[in-house]
Amino acid sequence: MTFETLISICLGVGLAASVGFRVFLPLFALSLASYFDVWQLNESWQWIGSTAALVTLGVATLAEVFAYFIPYIDNLLDGIAVPLAALAGTAIMLSTVADLSPAITWALAVIAGGGTAAAVAGTSSTARLASTATTGGIANPLVSTAETGTSVLISVVSIFLPVVGFVLVIILLFVIFRLYKKFKTSNV
Repeated sequence: MTFETLISICLGVGLAASVGFRVFLPLFALSLASYFDVWQLNESWQWIGSTAALVTLGVATLAEVFAYFIPYIDNLLDGIAVPLAALAGTAIMLSTVADLSPAITWALAVIAGGGTAAAVAGTSSTARLASTATTGGIANPLVSTAETGTSVLISVVSIFLPVVGFVLVIILLFVIFRLYKKFKTSNV
């Protein structure tokens, strides 16, 4: 495995985790990175860097970010966000991973890309449901702001410093695991 391959895996995992917070934002960031030649995508995924994809993903990102600031609409979006995040996380890994056999690439895409995105999206949805239940949705815009900010941060760091982005994802997954264990034992 080459250094380039490891870096591409770190980028894919970082962006996949970011997809768990906002589905379109990391795809838009990847589109920007490809459009401005910051990152080269696999040959069959180069369309993501096209002007049409850039505009489409930019509009989708804005719509998604603003929709999450509307109480109860945000909960409806969470209902479809988990499966969409898994698909988007898988697609991001497929588009970024370099120099691996198709079987390994797909396994990484589904497990590391889709799995990471789904884990983060599921946790994010749970946080929003808890916010809605405890505050009647009043605190949901704060949750949305934190999620969007985290998605931007992880996306930017992953594109420019993929290894640091990967480390951030490991820390994030550790925190999610700890919170899960804490809530699981307190509800028993």
